[in-house]
This record gives sequence, structure tokens and C-alpha cells, in this order.
Amino acid sequence: MVGTETYTVTGPEGDSDDVDLPAGLVDLLAEQGENPSEVISDVILQAFAQQAHAIAHHSQGETPEDVAAINEKAEELFEERFGQSLSDAMGHSH
Repeated sequence: MVGTETYTVTGPEGDSDDVDLPAGLVDLLAEQGENPSEVISDVILQAFAQQAHAIAHHSQGETPEDVAAINEKAEELFEERFGQSLSDAMGHSH
């Protein structure tokens, strides 16, 4: 049976939350030499950027200006971290 590993995410206001993941999962996603915290951070940024994209581009109706700005910043941060645009990583342009 696979155990778990607990990671803690701390917010800018000092609040925190723990998440349990199957032991070894982070290692499966890691590139050579990448530490577990970097892997967790990569997944967090990917997930949030994809969610922001979905809200900004795939919701019904007009996108509010603040949502568009948040999405734009998320896509910028994604590209800085991963060296490719979010659209390219997702396999589409939008």
C-alpha cells in the first residue's frame, strides 16, 4: 500500500493549508534535479493559469476587465516559468 506525503501551502497573509498526496507522486512529476517544492509550485501555477484561462475565455457572456487582467498576468507568469505560452502548452490559441 502506498503511503502519503504532506505538503503545506502558506499564503501571503500567513494562513496555511496542508495537502496529502500519494507518496512518490511528486517524484513522478519531477524533472531531474527538481526539488519537491518546485514540482508543487509548478502544478499550482499550471492549475491556476488553466482555471483563469477557462474563466476568461470559456465562460458565457462578456469577460469583466479585472478577470481579463488576472488571466493575462497568470499567462505571463506561466510563460516566464515554463518558457512557453499557456495556449501552446494547452494545444490551442485563444
